[in-house]
Amino acid sequence: MITNDFVPGSPCWLDLGTPDVRGSAAFYSAVFGWDYESMGEDMEGGVFRKDGKIVAGLGKLTEEGARSAWMIYYCVTDADVTTETVRSAGGTVRVAPMDLDDWGRMAQYNDASGGQFAVWQPGTNKGVELVDQPGSLSWTELYTSDAAAAKVFYGGVFGWQFGDMELPGGGGTYSLITPAGLPEERMHGGLMEVREKDLALANGRPYWHPVFAVADCDAAVAAVTGNGGRVQMGPEDAEGVGRLAVCVDPSNADFVVLTPAQG
Repeated sequence: MITNDFVPGSPCWLDLGTPDVRGSAAFYSAVFGWDYESMGEDMEGGVFRKDGKIVAGLGKLTEEGARSAWMIYYCVTDADVTTETVRSAGGTVRVAPMDLDDWGRMAQYNDASGGQFAVWQPGTNKGVELVDQPGSLSWTELYTSDAAAAKVFYGGVFGWQFGDMELPGGGGTYSLITPAGLPEERMHGGLMEVREKDLALANGRPYWHPVFAVADCDAAVAAVTGNGGRVQMGPEDAEGVGRLAVCVDPSNADFVVLTPAQG
């Protein structure tokens, strides 16, 4: 489960880069019941809130040739040290460490296979305020064509612990991710090896996406399709996990909705 004590290596923030800030704000508000709060008239971005608590950020996509996507940030104690670790592990720096006032220090990277991720060194802002509840982040997931390489890279950068499980029906192996030194009940995500052609959204490169908890998966899917999004997979039941669907918003950013299994 994801908690908001944000230990090193755990997801602590996420934001969406989109070519259409206003349209994306309307879409996610309709799907999750989020309230969008603009940073100001001159700022092309802001934050989403659920029940008054911050759940995600939203900003204008400005990078040439970049696709609209969710960026997941992992908590670190020192963004500069992490940057050197990323370079040593074969990754590249997309955005060098930089301070955001006194809120914290951030950096963005490509992993050794091209997958994008980011880190956050907390200042006065520790991260999102609501997690693991309907309408908030409950899991993070990496699709990659080389799971072994991903484990080596991220294990070296964050010290993550991995536990493998076989998917039913010959669906392959799914690797569960837990922050360094913590018990399995603190696992926060997973990675799955897929065919390169299944990575078409990112032109064959690995990519992370967020999983949002919802009270009713089918109702969430209806809201996705009713507001210009589409469904890549599902809704379907996953034993011991819950009912889920892989969705894509109107700007082609992917995410998952999940109604967790009871018990």
